[in-house]
Amino acid sequence: MAKISIFVGTVYGGALMTARAIQQALAPEHQVTVYEQPALEDLQKDDSAILVCTSTTGQGELPGNLVPLWAAMRDTLPQFPGRPFGIIVLGDSSYQTSFCGAGDLMEEALYELACQKVGDTLRIDAMETLEPEAEAVPWARDWAGQLA
Repeated sequence: MAKISIFVGTVYGGALMTARAIQQALAPEHQVTVYEQPALEDLQKDDSAILVCTSTTGQGELPGNLVPLWAAMRDTLPQFPGRPFGIIVLGDSSYQTSFCGAGDLMEEALYELACQKVGDTLRIDAMETLEPEAEAVPWARDWAGQLA
């Protein structure tokens, strides 16, 4: 059983719905907490695996509710050597140069904190997928299995 903290970045609710679907799917085997308004204190609570589930807004930017966490991570640089993390990012490939840019920002910040990435980033394209949870839940099951 792994402890997993899901840090959500959302504008219209798609990433939050996806995170909740992941929580429900993983709950029988893992302890999963979803943070809708994530803060640095949430990241520092325990040594749980970190799963970022975020949409991308503007020109590859983070949603407003995830910016305070990202800024605090960049400003204080707390170290979490080897702490596992994964990224699920929702985007729109019609924004070619900034497609899923929010995931890249979070990945870079987590690497700077000495966290260790598990698996590949899941990039979900709104141009191809109407229900992101249909792709995210199987990916999250596989990702959680790699944590052991």
